[in-house]
Amino acid sequence: MMRIGQISTLSLAVLLSACGNDPDVTQYGAEPTLPAQHRGLLPSMKIADPAVWGKARPIVPAGYTVTAIATDLLVPRQTLVLPNGDILVAEGKGGGDAPKQRPKDIIASFIKAKGTTSVKGGNRLTLLRDSDGDGVYEGRTVFAEHLNAPYGLALANGSLYVANQDTLVRFAYQSRQIRASGPPVKVTDLPSAINHHWTKSLAASPDGRFLYVGIGSNSNITERGMAAEVDRAQVWQIDAQTGAHRPFATGIRNPTALAIQPGLGQLWAVVNERDELGPNLVPDYLTSVRDGAFYGWPYSYYGQTVDPRVRPQNPERVAAAIRPDYALGAHVAALGVAFSAPVMGAKFGDGVFVGEHGSWNRDTPSGYKVVFVPFRGGRPTGTPVDFVTGFMGADGKTRGRPVGVTLDPRGAIIVADDLSNTLWRVTPTRAAQRVASR
Repeated sequence: MMRIGQISTLSLAVLLSACGNDPDVTQYGAEPTLPAQHRGLLPSMKIADPAVWGKARPIVPAGYTVTAIATDLLVPRQTLVLPNGDILVAEGKGGGDAPKQRPKDIIASFIKAKGTTSVKGGNRLTLLRDSDGDGVYEGRTVFAEHLNAPYGLALANGSLYVANQDTLVRFAYQSRQIRASGPPVKVTDLPSAINHHWTKSLAASPDGRFLYVGIGSNSNITERGMAAEVDRAQVWQIDAQTGAHRPFATGIRNPTALAIQPGLGQLWAVVNERDELGPNLVPDYLTSVRDGAFYGWPYSYYGQTVDPRVRPQNPERVAAAIRPDYALGAHVAALGVAFSAPVMGAKFGDGVFVGEHGSWNRDTPSGYKVVFVPFRGGRPTGTPVDFVTGFMGADGKTRGRPVGVTLDPRGAIIVADDLSNTLWRVTPTRAAQRVASR
């Protein structure tokens, strides 16, 4: 078997340098341009080069401020703002023990690991409290521990739901509670064999009757065989009381974050698409999630564009594939989504915030920021607007990688950064809020 030590730095540079272009602006929106597929010995790669923040801070638009409200967390991934203003943070790092079958998988895994935190995941929920409403979260307690890579969080009908990488569980919750009153109760098992994509995103229906869980694929394009993909690349609808579940949407490669659209009750997701077809393929996307819809994976992408690598082909399924609503650009690794509100200011009051963890499958990096996708008439429109940047600096060093984004209805966006293990709070000035309220 090939060992990493046998591959020189120069050899890696030669193998990994191929066709890395700047992100194409035509890849955003409802009608993205899909370039020709490019396949090589290895995908083009540029991995984050971690550095400490020091005196640096993320960059936000004029009229907004950004503050670190919690540091030294244990891999924060998603957050939930509770009705009393407390913030729950899911801390964990999951994944399975799947063998690396191809030499390029071995190489890619080794290199990608260099761009992530070395901190061990906490497998816990941490609660933060700002008792006097001044934006300083002086209270910090462990709400629950001994979980298994917790990720998705939702509160409904007096229960706090947590999507671990292997189970959906719930805790009883009362306002201002700082620690779980007992062990979690299992709602249902979740697919966890191999867990190539381990994150389980979560949202609750407006009435709390149903929970929606996003379950990623176990491969890029079924290279581990279809048996490994049973119940994967799906969004499940789960009865919150009984745990009974059904596939709500399928062929959705890796739905990393879910959100319910206020007022309409429509489920939305951000989805990470497949790799190794070139630096500008395939666009990750934001989409409404329709009951019974098939989104193409693995046979096609962005509707009915066939992926020739998949064997056997399935023209019937390709014909059934629907296009997602909005392209975010290739390889941005969208891991967070949150609907905004007028309290966030006129420019950022109607739309969604998307946390983009950042690319690995392109020479010129993409992502590494939080963007805002404007909505009009309940639908995404236009191009994404940068909201929080500076995670990757002009020096090429990466000081943070955004994951979950959450709206605090009092007027803030909470951003989980799982590289520096920090929680950031972005707030508009009072002037920006007054303009939005006119």
